[in-house]
Amino acid sequence: MLPQNRRLRHLQGIYLRNLSFTRPSGRATDDLDADLLSNKLQARLDGPNPQLHHAHSSESLLPTRANARRRSTLVNVSPITRQKQLEYTVESRAADVFFSLHCNEKDEPVYISEVGERAINFNFRFFDLSQAGPSITRRSQFAIKVWAKRQHSWTLLLTEQVDLRSLNFLGTLRNHQFPPNCLVFHLVDGIYSLQISSTKPEPKHAPTLPTSSYNALMKLSNLDNSIQDALATREALTAQINSILERTPPTADAVPQAQESALLAAKYVSAQTRALRSAQARRADLQASIAARRAAIRDGRAAQAKAAEDVAHAQSKLPASRALLAATRESIHGQRRRICEDLSRIFPITPDPSGTPLSFQICGVPLPNTDYDPTSSSSAEDSLSAGLGYVAQLAHALQFYLGVPLPYALTPFGSRSSVRDDISLLPSNSLSQREFPLFLRGGATAQYRFDYAWFLLNKDVEALCVGAGGLKVVDIRHTLPNLKYLLYVCSAGRDEVPERRRGGVRGLWAGRWSKGKGQGRSDDGASVSTAGSRPGSADSEAMGGARQREQLMGRVAGSQNGAADGKSEVSGSVGSSIGLPFDESTTKLTLRTKGLRENVGARA
Repeated sequence: MLPQNRRLRHLQGIYLRNLSFTRPSGRATDDLDADLLSNKLQARLDGPNPQLHHAHSSESLLPTRANARRRSTLVNVSPITRQKQLEYTVESRAADVFFSLHCNEKDEPVYISEVGERAINFNFRFFDLSQAGPSITRRSQFAIKVWAKRQHSWTLLLTEQVDLRSLNFLGTLRNHQFPPNCLVFHLVDGIYSLQISSTKPEPKHAPTLPTSSYNALMKLSNLDNSIQDALATREALTAQINSILERTPPTADAVPQAQESALLAAKYVSAQTRALRSAQARRADLQASIAARRAAIRDGRAAQAKAAEDVAHAQSKLPASRALLAATRESIHGQRRRICEDLSRIFPITPDPSGTPLSFQICGVPLPNTDYDPTSSSSAEDSLSAGLGYVAQLAHALQFYLGVPLPYALTPFGSRSSVRDDISLLPSNSLSQREFPLFLRGGATAQYRFDYAWFLLNKDVEALCVGAGGLKVVDIRHTLPNLKYLLYVCSAGRDEVPERRRGGVRGLWAGRWSKGKGQGRSDDGASVSTAGSRPGSADSEAMGGARQREQLMGRVAGSQNGAADGKSEVSGSVGSSIGLPFDESTTKLTLRTKGLRENVGARA
């Protein structure tokens, strides 16, 4: 850009380099007070012989040594002193700075920059003065004032009159030695400075461009002024028209505006009607929900009151119920003791006569602890199967009496008992493949199935020991020792074993009295009750049960002898009506429970 074309609108930013508060060398105090211009162009404009010039004071005329060595006074000092000296140096030069631009030195500022905090070199923010108006943007001369704050007060540090036409082009901020308080100006085409001279670049060889004459430029300027006046007039007219329209009420457009207002009001009314309907529906739903909740609360309170009443009523019965529960548990425990003692007598488990340690026999049948000879004789196999059948029968009965379900279901059938595995994952899911026999059939597969069945039986015995008495089984292969230990623990106790409850299964050993006239029994229980006691009860046994049994056995023996000799000596007498127990052709037996009578005299 040519120097004569530089204007204030082309200025975009200002830099300040080497902030200094010391008095510049080469100038005396009276020079600072006179505020002389340091501009070469201004000196040239003043004429070849200016009336005011810089005073050559004695301070600036002192001889200086060009090659004087720089002193170093911080050689032998401590690091703390060096740090303090460095901080003092920085504090003596750093400050908060901002600048202001003025078209005339006494006018109001055109632009005020932001405040740069605690620094020596400042890069102020860019600005744009193209919207300030032609009286400002077309100026090439302006004044800049730099303000600084060091000790909580702002002072005027520098006032400089700048002519953009006399600036020196720098191009960049690098590789330049800036003097104290040097101002650098950033224009649209590059960086310029007033205090640093630079070599002018060689003119570029370019074709000559056509230019305008002075008359053309003056016409353009007049046209621009006319355009600005027209814009100002348009704005004034617009404001005047708006004010007139605001003061004058509408007359011709009243009906269309009223119609538009009515339509808008109708839209608002319909929208509010829809909102009202939705709000009413929402209110109805909320009222129904509240009513339902109130009903639920009433029902809940009623149930809670009833529960509290039941709890209060149950509190009075709680001690009796606890006493009854304790008595029932004690009774159950006693009955289990009695049942275990009966089972230990029914299935006696005694030591083996051979004297082998931990060898026992059940009902006189020896049963080894899983260590047997597979090549034994058939009699040994039958004995082994019979022993396992007894164990299966005993374990099957104990699961009901002790209330412990067996994990592997048992099918007691004497020496042909079996066990079922419904838990394990087997290759075949057929029902026959899950039944494992507790007897030997012959063959390798049968041997494997028999061994697995014995293992499952031992697992059932272990489940009975753990579930009933909390016993710890050392070795599950000891079948009879574990069973004997379980029966011993379940039948142990300090109290006496309770008696059997009255009203159980009675009279299975008795036959029927059929054709006796003097000694026959009637079908109903009234004739039986006339004797004073029920047949088969404890009273009847105490009064003559033993005698009746002896008489019955004698009659049975007599009838058998008569049948062998071909004589019927007891025919037509009372003895002829006596049959053997469990004889279905001549005897009808019923199960009698407590409180019910037994029909022992009727014939089929």
